[in-house]
Amino acid sequence: MNSSTVPAAAVCGFLLTAAATHVLRRVALRWGIVDRPGGHKSHRRPTPYLGGVAIVLGTLVPPITLAGPAVRPVAGILVGALAMALLGLIDDLIPLPPLTRLAVEALAAGVVVVSGVVAPITGTWLDLVATLVWIAVVTNSFNLLDNMDGALGTLTAVSAALLAAAAFATAQPVIGLVLAALAASALGFLPYNWAPARIFMGDAGSLFIGFLLASSAAALVTGARTGTAIAGLLLPTFVATVDTGVVLLSRLRAGRPLLLGGSDHLSHRLRRLGLGVRLTAVTLAAVAAAAGVLDLVTTLGWISTLGAVLGAMAAGGAGVVLSQRVRVYGAPARPQSSLPVRR
Repeated sequence: MNSSTVPAAAVCGFLLTAAATHVLRRVALRWGIVDRPGGHKSHRRPTPYLGGVAIVLGTLVPPITLAGPAVRPVAGILVGALAMALLGLIDDLIPLPPLTRLAVEALAAGVVVVSGVVAPITGTWLDLVATLVWIAVVTNSFNLLDNMDGALGTLTAVSAALLAAAAFATAQPVIGLVLAALAASALGFLPYNWAPARIFMGDAGSLFIGFLLASSAAALVTGARTGTAIAGLLLPTFVATVDTGVVLLSRLRAGRPLLLGGSDHLSHRLRRLGLGVRLTAVTLAAVAAAAGVLDLVTTLGWISTLGAVLGAMAAGGAGVVLSQRVRVYGAPARPQSSLPVRR
């Protein structure tokens, strides 16, 4: 893999995703593959799915085409991510039972672990289980973040780019190549998904993104020390992790079902504080950027790993607790702009 492969993959990923999104949007509208308003969803008109398929194409095709056999070390990750995309696409078309989804997610995460990706948290065989569970949980956390126009796309572009930088800093260019393509693909998708969205990525995109980021983060810390591993897992997925904590605590306190969709995520709380849809997406991306930069400088050895972990845990804990003060159950929302919000 030469020095021009990464920028070429990024440019190709951006262009391919943008072109594919345009085409797939028309296909989805013609075939009626749309997300219809109703329930806890608050978008006002049927909006086509299949944007996630474009992201998958833009992320996988350029690295495989340009790098060829060089991508073999991450074959397990790519196979698992593709399985997640297929699972999500099926779920977009025909909703699947939660246990079926969990079983496929666990199987895909198992493929990654068997391929040699193991985060050294305990230094025992439990790390195999911990890595598998962590990948599955974070995959679903990113899936749940896709609840507002432009939010997950913006966050993905930032998180993937900074994690790619960490990969290059640790001499793991193949992972960096794939992550650079993912960041570029998210940017290629954003013009169509920026509020008001003309297409959604659906579960095909959000599960693919979550799995690829979670698995890549785990791969980058394989063989590292425990403190480095914890920082490398937590920081690149900071927003998704905190969002899951916010939702779980909120629903436990309110006695609500833990796995039922709802408008109680970080994005919805920021909206209730008065932020518009676009500003909410930028705010979440800014937090992800701060965590990603912290991960990068930790990787480069510029600051203490322990300090970074403690600081992130303190900030995350504060975010989870303080977010509970924003009423989301039975409270009228403040007047907002006319841009639609989802889920």
